[in-house]
Amino acid sequence: MNRDSSAAPHLKRRGRLRRGLYIVPSIFTSGNIAAGYFAITQSLQGSVQEPRHFNYAALAIGFAIPFDAIDGRIARMTKTTSEFGKELDSMADVITFGVAPSLLAYTWGFHALPMAMDPLLRQRVVQWGVVVCFLFLLCGAGRLARFNIGANILPKNPGRPGRKYFVGMPIPAAAGVIAAVVHFFSGTPVPNWRIAIMWMALVFCIGLLMVSTWRFWSGKEINLADRHPFQRIVFLGLAIYATVLYSEIVLLLLAFFYMFSGIFARAAYSWQRRHKASSRQDPPSLPPVQVDR
Repeated sequence: MNRDSSAAPHLKRRGRLRRGLYIVPSIFTSGNIAAGYFAITQSLQGSVQEPRHFNYAALAIGFAIPFDAIDGRIARMTKTTSEFGKELDSMADVITFGVAPSLLAYTWGFHALPMAMDPLLRQRVVQWGVVVCFLFLLCGAGRLARFNIGANILPKNPGRPGRKYFVGMPIPAAAGVIAAVVHFFSGTPVPNWRIAIMWMALVFCIGLLMVSTWRFWSGKEINLADRHPFQRIVFLGLAIYATVLYSEIVLLLLAFFYMFSGIFARAAYSWQRRHKASSRQDPPSLPPVQVDR
């Protein structure tokens, strides 16, 4: 029997298996899109009388974050990265972490304001809320575009050599902040215009962080396949357990800790630069000269 004829079925099976592996990352990306679509529908159904829909939208955005992280890792592990997968992942991020959280931020923080308040004031707050939520979406899309076309972009405040950082706050983390705040209040919408102004400032700040050139920790150096993965597995299990029991508090703390980590890193870098510059400019102090009379 010819060796080529006997090896042909084996090669065909390997080819089919290889093509099947390319589908696996796209399945997780499709789950990401499904979560974003569900969040959009729930945001539209939410109201003061039905706040649970806002909470469902926030949870859907939160569930989409692991899907977004897993699909890229699976593609790299199986060596099935493709241009189609990259473009599909970017489109999914725009929907789930751009459109969905911006709509949730608007409906929860501004559109659901009580009708009993001053009509003119309510109209102004809602109008500015529309603008700020659109800026969040625009900044998120710009952040993704910069990430897709950029090669070896370095932050203005470089970190430790050998570590990988994001330049600007990643859009899933920005969407996670909005989702964590809504989930912390169990979907109960903003009750008055003062809190709405604070919410507007937070959404605006998150948008600026996405298009900034500040460094944010990427977490890509974490490797569960090293020699001592047991400690990390135990820590991960405890983190999941605490998140399930106290999701409102844990997710809010994680979201704000990550957001402020980039701000503190930039502030610390600026302080170090000013300290070094001042130390260079100050002349060395000379001991007093004693003159004999």
